[in-house]
Amino acid sequence: MEAKKKVLLVDDDIDVITVLKAILTKEGYEVISAMNKKEGLEKLRSEKPNLAILDVMMTTQFEGFELAQEILTSPEFKDVPFLIQSSIDVLVTSKVSVQEMAREFRKDPNFKDLQVLLVKNITDGTAGIDYKGEDGKTYWFPVRGFIRKPVDAEKILPEVKKHIN
Repeated sequence: MEAKKKVLLVDDDIDVITVLKAILTKEGYEVISAMNKKEGLEKLRSEKPNLAILDVMMTTQFEGFELAQEILTSPEFKDVPFLIQSSIDVLVTSKVSVQEMAREFRKDPNFKDLQVLLVKNITDGTAGIDYKGEDGKTYWFPVRGFIRKPVDAEKILPEVKKHIN
C-alpha cells in the first residue's frame, strides 16, 4: 500500500486548520499542523511533508514569509513545495518574469505603498511575493502558488494536487 502524502499546515487559527484538515483528510492526505514558524520548522524536520501550506500573519506580521524563506534557503527543506495562504488579493500578469512585474507594481502609485504584493503569471503559473520588511527593505521570493482565505475546498484541492510530490 502506498504511503499517504503528508501536508503540513502552519497557521495560528485553529478554525482554519480544522477546516483544511477535514478537506484534505477526506481526500486521503495525512495532515500535520503547526501553530507558528518554530513549530513549523520542527514539523518540517520530523515529518518530512510532501507539501506545506503557510499562513502569513501568525505571531508576527510576516512570520509565514520568514518560514518560506527558511524553506527556500535551507538545503534540508529546499525540496518541500509550499503554498502561501492569504486573504490578500493576488495581482496577475502575463509577463514572463513575475519578479519584474512586482517591481513595476512597486513603481505604480496605487501599489507602491502596499506592504505585500502577491504576483502570479496567468500563463505559466509562476508566482512570487514582494514584501516590505520591518527594516523598510523590499524582499522577493518565489512561491508555488496561493490559497485564498477563506478556504474553499473546490479551489484548494486542485492547487494541492498540482504541487504535491
